[in-house]
Amino acid sequence: MERSMAARFHDAATQFRVYEDYLDSRVTPKDLFYFKSREVARKLVELGHKGNVLSREQFEEKKVAAQAGEAARSDPSYGRSRPTTLASAGKELKDNFLRALAEREEANRSGKMSSVIFIRDHNPLGREVSGYIDYAHRLKTQDFEPYFSGKKKLVPRRSDLCYYNWKTQVSTSNSSPNFEVIYDDPNGLLFKNKMDKKILNVDPLAGPGEDSNRTILRSDLYTHAVIYDHSIRTV
Repeated sequence: MERSMAARFHDAATQFRVYEDYLDSRVTPKDLFYFKSREVARKLVELGHKGNVLSREQFEEKKVAAQAGEAARSDPSYGRSRPTTLASAGKELKDNFLRALAEREEANRSGKMSSVIFIRDHNPLGREVSGYIDYAHRLKTQDFEPYFSGKKKLVPRRSDLCYYNWKTQVSTSNSSPNFEVIYDDPNGLLFKNKMDKKILNVDPLAGPGEDSNRTILRSDLYTHAVIYDHSIRTV
């Protein structure tokens, strides 16, 4: 039976050291003969002209997740209950947005809460972007210390729940381990929590849904920032 695309993508992230090596694995001698440039051949692969491939962001996220899993399995205490290390611990957080993320970090890491972050701001290229981010998933696949220390800004990516680039009009949506994206509902964009199947409504004119709440944040870092918190009830 053919292996799933997700499994093949996971293998790619663990097999190749850097993204360029991953692209090179899809480049053939015939490609190099016709294009006379490895960079051009790589770009065609990255743009999807030779089938579905991981974006650079997706490759890096999967690689971080795979490395974290390997490190955990090699730890003698793997599988035992141990305190969660918080990336926000000990940081001087001067912005409301970062303080709000810090307040929710432990609950999202432990599974007691699933937060969705809406951000509208500018990406590193200066283009206005907006999107919805599964906070718990990002915490598991990224190191948040640079965000809490102010070295980097958290911005939406094409691999997040939803993403829109106002300059290029590129729009993407992706379900995550915690939420299913529902974008064709008459009520507008919705997220279904995969744990309890309850709906999170991000329409600013509607209620956020059962066991959910909405927090609009004033931030010096972002044009617009909102956090939707969904509490997970345990039986």
